[in-house]
Amino acid sequence: MKKGAVNAIQDLYEVVHHEVLFVDLSANIDDWSQINRARAEGRLFSNLKWPNEPGLKDMIKRLHSLLTIKESAANVPKNLEASRRLQFFTNSLFMQMPVARPVSEMLSFSVFTPYYSETVLYSIAELQKKNEDGISTLFYLQKIYPDEWKNFLTRINRDENAADTELFSSANDILELRLWASYRGQTLARTVRGMMYYRKALMLQTYLERMHSEDLESAFDMTGLADTHFEYSPEARAQADLKFTYVVTCQIYGVQKGEGKPEAADIALLMQRNEALRIAYIDVVESVKNGKPSTEYYSKLVKADIHGKDKEIYSVKLPGNPKLGEGKPENQNHAVIFTRGNAVQTIDMNQDNYFEEALKMRNLLEEFSQNHGKFKPSILGVREHVFTGSVSSLASFMSNQETSFVTLGQRVLSNPLKVRMHYGHPDVFDRIFHITRGGISKASRIINISEDIFPYLHSSLETISVSHLRS
Repeated sequence: MKKGAVNAIQDLYEVVHHEVLFVDLSANIDDWSQINRARAEGRLFSNLKWPNEPGLKDMIKRLHSLLTIKESAANVPKNLEASRRLQFFTNSLFMQMPVARPVSEMLSFSVFTPYYSETVLYSIAELQKKNEDGISTLFYLQKIYPDEWKNFLTRINRDENAADTELFSSANDILELRLWASYRGQTLARTVRGMMYYRKALMLQTYLERMHSEDLESAFDMTGLADTHFEYSPEARAQADLKFTYVVTCQIYGVQKGEGKPEAADIALLMQRNEALRIAYIDVVESVKNGKPSTEYYSKLVKADIHGKDKEIYSVKLPGNPKLGEGKPENQNHAVIFTRGNAVQTIDMNQDNYFEEALKMRNLLEEFSQNHGKFKPSILGVREHVFTGSVSSLASFMSNQETSFVTLGQRVLSNPLKVRMHYGHPDVFDRIFHITRGGISKASRIINISEDIFPYLHSSLETISVSHLRS
């Protein structure tokens, strides 16, 4: 056993020496000569001593498990998107990023998404409707995501050759089908699911932090993965709710609900399925006072109660109609008061998030404590990934344009030029700084372009740093 351990360490030494380590050999020629002789004679690490300290034993066990797990070709993802995500995540781990604090000590944050009347969930009618070429949306999704469609049928216990009409026999299968299709289109449901990965990541990190080090291996036992444990931990759920909240500001949700629009029902469904989701909207109340018609405006925040009904959390009476021109800027500003925490991340409707990227949010928030130049930043620029690039050639062109402008160009404008004035919707704001300076958008009578410049202009005029980060 000892001989096998010595051979294993010698093999590890070879890998580190030739593939990882970089040493100036000319400055240490005598030491390297002795090591080479010992290696040639088989004496290298021959006087190996077994560790006695419990902590060191745990580290060696962890190193052994990392180096001895063998992946077969069958376990390599065949899905190109899965491979892309894994590749990007592993490459990003080699970046220089701040050390994350424990979840209980990290900065709390909110995510913020403006919404007007875009698609929330695809209806069955929309999925079955055929275009001029006789192609339905469902058929198109089945063909461009064949492996994911096969996995979906397996999850709902359906045969691979089952006809589409068989899926419509069960209300639960219909809902699952609508969700599956909506998660592969430009819908609010997809964005909400992506942002909720922040909560799931915080729950997992809290769960692992509370476990004793000797129990970590059992937490990742292949017979019972951690994703079946941490989601039911009261401590993990409570800690995640303290650190994260998600606000979708639906400008006309009150009108949609009053008219019985399907978008309102779908938004209510999303609230029922995501307990950390909050909906902000402007409620218009018309009444008669002293014989004259009167219109009052309220900024409201609601969530779903245990019965699936809207439960009002806050209602703030506004001095008048907040919409001065284009609705989007004030749709954001009226609801920013409902966010919580030290930071707020703005997310658009064409953006998604992934669980592995959500794990790095604690590290990102630590950048607010770092000096980027002379000052600490008030806005952190974040890379934007537009998921609609695979829909068509035009969508691919627009996706590449967004990558060039929002990621590559903004990075140069931030460092070294320090003249960045436009924000992309993944950016993270110092919430306290901006909520006391007019919000994160500026009203516009005609177009929405200038509203994106407003917070950066404030930061620059007050000599506060603006940073764009790799992610």
